[in-house]
Amino acid sequence: MFDTKVAILVREDLAVWQKLNVTAFLATGIAGAVPEAMGEPYLDAAGRRHARLLGQPMLIFAASAEVLQRAWQQAIQRDLTRSAYVRAMFETGHDAANREVFRQEPADAPDLVGLALHGPRKDVDKATKGAALHP
Repeated sequence: MFDTKVAILVREDLAVWQKLNVTAFLATGIAGAVPEAMGEPYLDAAGRRHARLLGQPMLIFAASAEVLQRAWQQAIQRDLTRSAYVRAMFETGHDAANREVFRQEPADAPDLVGLALHGPRKDVDKATKGAALHP
């Protein structure tokens, strides 16, 4: 049992490729923000080194726009580590442009299509209330 939890919420009405893209980006956000959550490098049978993975499970949730907004507010109130993906980021082509369109979103109600959270289990559970595990 882990003291912390990682949850990724993704808009349920996105195309499959968008869901996968958003999930991948959000997971890297948590990995970068919480390096102590990373496990050790993997070694294969030939002794070759492979990249580290997050050292604990990540739960992936399907969420409506309303559930995402609620989770956003809860995450801010509880000071959870978060990474966010807004709809406008689908139209950009690089990281600097992503940061710029994100900065232009309303701070209290961005047009979220995905949100990743890391923090104490109880707080992450409260923030993800109403979201269902992705099918």
